[in-house]
Amino acid sequence: MAYLLDVLFRYAHIVFGVAWIGLLYYFNFVQTEYVKEADDGAKADVMAKLAPRALWWFRWAALFTFLTGLILLWWVSNQQRFNLGIALGALMGTIMMLNVWGIIWPNQKIMIGLAEGDKTVAGPKAALASRTNTLLSLPMLYFMVASVHGFAASGGAWASVSTTALIIGLAIIVVIEANAIWGKMLGLIQSVSGVITSSIILTIIMAGVVNYIS
Repeated sequence: MAYLLDVLFRYAHIVFGVAWIGLLYYFNFVQTEYVKEADDGAKADVMAKLAPRALWWFRWAALFTFLTGLILLWWVSNQQRFNLGIALGALMGTIMMLNVWGIIWPNQKIMIGLAEGDKTVAGPKAALASRTNTLLSLPMLYFMVASVHGFAASGGAWASVSTTALIIGLAIIVVIEANAIWGKMLGLIQSVSGVITSSIILTIIMAGVVNYIS
């Protein structure tokens, strides 16, 4: 029964996560780039018909990924398998979900005409939060996979939590999220290739912090 519950919890979390992150990449890599080049009529059609549907699936997939993640955290802690990789990955996932509901969706409602507001302010705010989520996505996904199937699964480096690694990991995440809330779009994440490269580099840095700092 324990094995079955473990599989079901993970299966639900992965299904919702695939929908959420898939749509995150669609918005950042496909729709945003298309809208930059589309004529006014096509842009209006996207905002009126396509974006509202995609944003509905996007925000609810984010929420249910988070909720199933909470169940998994409870399950993992009961099984005594909680580790630094899971902690940092869960924190990034939580921040990403809060960005969806607290920044992206409220500002996108203005952009697609469902709420009143200044589009010249709302657009950049939504874009920055979305790019930030894309930046955080690869390290988050890495920790979600590696914390179970990597060293931690065999009682390796992640099985014991380093206070130094925890502080450094938290500091990196806090700085990135602070920029999403109060900062501006940095050149490193402005382009598609830039945010992908930056996310890969961030993954390497975060993995190094967890595995090699004691």
